[in-house]
Amino acid sequence: MERPRCVLIGRRIQVNVTIEHKKRRAQRDTPEASDPLTILILSSLSAQTWASQGSCIRQELLSWLNDLLQLNVTRIEDCGTGAILCQIYDSIDKDVPMNKVKFEARTETDYLHNFKVLQQYFLDKEIPRSIPVQALVRCKMQDNLEFLQWTKRHWNVKWPGGPYDAVGRRKGAGRGPAAAAPAPIASARTSGAGAARRGTTPTTARPRRTGAAGGTTASAAALQEINQMKETVAGLERERDFYFSKLRDIELLLQQAVDEDPELDKEENSLIKQVQAILYSTEEGFEIPADDGVADDQETF
Repeated sequence: MERPRCVLIGRRIQVNVTIEHKKRRAQRDTPEASDPLTILILSSLSAQTWASQGSCIRQELLSWLNDLLQLNVTRIEDCGTGAILCQIYDSIDKDVPMNKVKFEARTETDYLHNFKVLQQYFLDKEIPRSIPVQALVRCKMQDNLEFLQWTKRHWNVKWPGGPYDAVGRRKGAGRGPAAAAPAPIASARTSGAGAARRGTTPTTARPRRTGAAGGTTASAAALQEINQMKETVAGLERERDFYFSKLRDIELLLQQAVDEDPELDKEENSLIKQVQAILYSTEEGFEIPADDGVADDQETF
């Protein structure tokens, strides 16, 4: 039996009204994008997502860097010294003069020195990229992160593959455990004892207290200072022997002249007497030591 047309139309209208009502209710229940609370929530979620992605990028770069250079870098900001960047580029074709790179750089002057080495490498290789040195040496995370990301892309394109002896290239000057140096201290003590036996004033090197972080730098500085002191003492000893030999020659000439003419020794104001007075004069703290043989002759057994 065929339904009346009015019933069919009525049901269509009811269905359409129901659908439209559901749409309006959904729009009413959903907050608009212009709602301040919605904007704040979405912004917070975006910031958290960006921070998470940024952290992952930093960790990936640090992991790649440490594996490549056999280091233990924990901050992107450490690239601001320039030394790490120099060795990253050196790993490509080993053309960076690593003997000029200061891995233990602690001042901005040393940072600039390292970046000069890197800039010269860029010029030699005709790399079309300017190095923002002034921004990088401030050791800020964002500046160094951007340049390190570009460096990683460049490295991916240019790296020929194969092993790279990072420690050997930088000759052990990177971050590593502090090394003790007992031998130079013992040598310094021996040198001081020998100087005391020769009648000279010994110099004593004071030991430095160093922590685990600065042990390598302090040990290298102490060793350099000890070597400089050794060179200074050796130079002073050579100079002392040189002038002593000249004075000895003068003394022998005077004795020879007196032996040939004993009358010269009798004149009180003669030139020989004046020269001898200068030769045998003493000052406080530099007296001629007493002869131990005299005391030995006086003892009886």
